[in-house]
Amino acid sequence: MSTLSPEQLDELQSLLKDWLRQAGRTQADLRRALRAGSIRMPVLLEELHRTYDRQGPAGLAERLCSIEAQWLNEDPPEASGPAGAGAVAIDSMGQLDLLLQEIRGDHGS
Repeated sequence: MSTLSPEQLDELQSLLKDWLRQAGRTQADLRRALRAGSIRMPVLLEELHRTYDRQGPAGLAERLCSIEAQWLNEDPPEASGPAGAGAVAIDSMGQLDLLLQEIRGDHGS
């Protein structure tokens, strides 16, 4: 399998930070979902890089979608948050689904 370039790792880090912010989650939440040894971003990226090395881009996207689905089935991190908070989580899931479709080549173009 191929490996992620330094530029791709930077892009993945940006994606993760945006995703966590939009989902109202923290690096600690991602650490628990990945069962990583630390909440530090390099450790989280290393775990996701291993997934990419083993399963390729589709496997990485599927793992992130699986984490998103797990989070959606849990209580929201801010249960007393604004009424629109659920829409943010649903929108975030839609973005991950689009990423997975693009990686698989399933998009309609």
